[in-house]
Amino acid sequence: MPNGMRVIKLVGLGLFVTGFVIFNTLFFNATYVLTESVIEDTFRDSAKASLFLQSSSTMLNQKDGSVFSFVSDLKKIFESANQNQFGIYGITQEEVLDLVARSGKKFSIASVDSLYVGADEVSVFKRKSFKDYGSWLDGREFSSPEELQNQLLGVVEKIRTYAIINQVGFDRYQVKDLTYSITKASAISPVKANSSLYLFLTFGFCILGALLYILPKLQLPVGIKNNGIFFNVMKSTGWLGIFTGTWLIAFYFVLYFFPEYMTNWVSMVDPISKALNGNEAGRFFLYGFIYTICILVMGGRMIIHYRHSKYQILRTTSVMFFQTAFAFLIPEVLVRLNKPYFDFKNIWPLDYSFFFDSRLKELTSNGTLGLFMLGWGMALIIIAVPVFVYFFGKRWYCSWVCGCGGLAETLGDPYRQLSNKSVKAWNVERWMIHGVLAFAIVMTAGVIYTYWSGSSWVLFFDSYQLREVYGAFIGAGFAGVVGTGFYPLMGNRVWCRFGCPLAAYLGIIQRFKSRFRITTNGGQCISCGNCSTYCEMGIDVRWYAQRGQNIVRSSCVGCGVCSAVCPRGVLNLEVKEEAGRFGKPILIGNNHIKLVE
Repeated sequence: MPNGMRVIKLVGLGLFVTGFVIFNTLFFNATYVLTESVIEDTFRDSAKASLFLQSSSTMLNQKDGSVFSFVSDLKKIFESANQNQFGIYGITQEEVLDLVARSGKKFSIASVDSLYVGADEVSVFKRKSFKDYGSWLDGREFSSPEELQNQLLGVVEKIRTYAIINQVGFDRYQVKDLTYSITKASAISPVKANSSLYLFLTFGFCILGALLYILPKLQLPVGIKNNGIFFNVMKSTGWLGIFTGTWLIAFYFVLYFFPEYMTNWVSMVDPISKALNGNEAGRFFLYGFIYTICILVMGGRMIIHYRHSKYQILRTTSVMFFQTAFAFLIPEVLVRLNKPYFDFKNIWPLDYSFFFDSRLKELTSNGTLGLFMLGWGMALIIIAVPVFVYFFGKRWYCSWVCGCGGLAETLGDPYRQLSNKSVKAWNVERWMIHGVLAFAIVMTAGVIYTYWSGSSWVLFFDSYQLREVYGAFIGAGFAGVVGTGFYPLMGNRVWCRFGCPLAAYLGIIQRFKSRFRITTNGGQCISCGNCSTYCEMGIDVRWYAQRGQNIVRSSCVGCGVCSAVCPRGVLNLEVKEEAGRFGKPILIGNNHIKLVE
């Protein structure tokens, strides 16, 4: 590479590192002041705003220079407010003993009415909550007053845990959302005062630096070369790769589980959010913005890197377009028009919340457009997936449309060689990805049952708890924290390969009912291993190529990189008739010795 190009790369690297350092520094660069106006603007429920205000007197108008101590103090206020409500609305030990005395060995729900006879708010609440959670005891006989007392204490604990917190206190979801909103509104920082400037100093520097670092690749000869990838500290799980993976894991962990700590970052993109949807940015707007920028910038790298392949140029352009238009811009514009936020390319079960009762109610209550969105989503699941997979394989979605695949193919491209090609990894992959699909189906069946019946309990499980578990461990933990954070550690398709339920659904159809296959010419294979090295899905492509066998693996996403890096043109992505996909004779060597299976 000419010296001038090296200078440009170094300048680009310097700009990127500068922007990255500034971005991380801004995480801590704010002070926080809780005021009455912040509380009034944040709370929608005036009663709960008053309750919070009563417990926050010692924190009001006090400056705090640490987001960690500020958030900790907020959580203590919520705990104090809940404790106050427990004291007012909670059922005391004396009241439990009174109920035991009124009932004897046989409990009667009428004893609750006789104990709480007042028309005041507290008495009404206690009567109602006790009947909601303890009516199953009505008419039951107990061997002793102590046994009845123990059962009543269990009901009292449920009332404390659910009724009081949900109705007159703060449940954990409210605490999480309000802590985030209050922290963002209470922040006083240079970022909020000059968000456009800091947007340029962070994202602007990073984008410009990345482009300057990437563009000199145009001076290199076309074609793929290994170029020491297994000795590169970024691309071979070296110290830089481990650092990158650790940062990504930490980012996702904070994004999903502790967003209140990243509000200063969120404020940075407020101008863009207001321009698109008319509202201040939220954490997922920040995430969507970063996600889109990464795909666009690294998509440019992908096009330059594989510019000898028209297929790769078209495929990369496609994922850049679908992410920018369908996943980022269109949903935000819909919000500005007071319509439901909707990603038209997201398909269940990847979009696992599609059948949640809140989502269905939102769509069905939004007239013709909402019903169209619901019908569109159903059509993608029932019609588009099997039809398009039959004609094009799962590549039509996984490699041309999907946002997860788009990020993996662009930002994750430098790490594709890290995917494990062993049979052991393949066995783990098969069980794990189909297990997640089964989990998604069970969870969805439960939430649909809840939507139609109004009861969350299905057999022996609570559909609400099931969806929480799925959202936390699969939707956030696996797809986000592991799925992207492990790019530099295990390759770029960890989520797609081991966890994506939609990939499993697509793969089942591709394996058994599709015209797509990758054909091979064993007589031309020189066993260079490029194809296996660059297969992000952990397929030992060379094993098939050496034998002249078609590749019809359900995990194959049809990215075509194996074909792009083959120096002999051995591998070709083809759509043919179904006949001949399986049972093809094995060809070994140039003399075409046939070994029939």
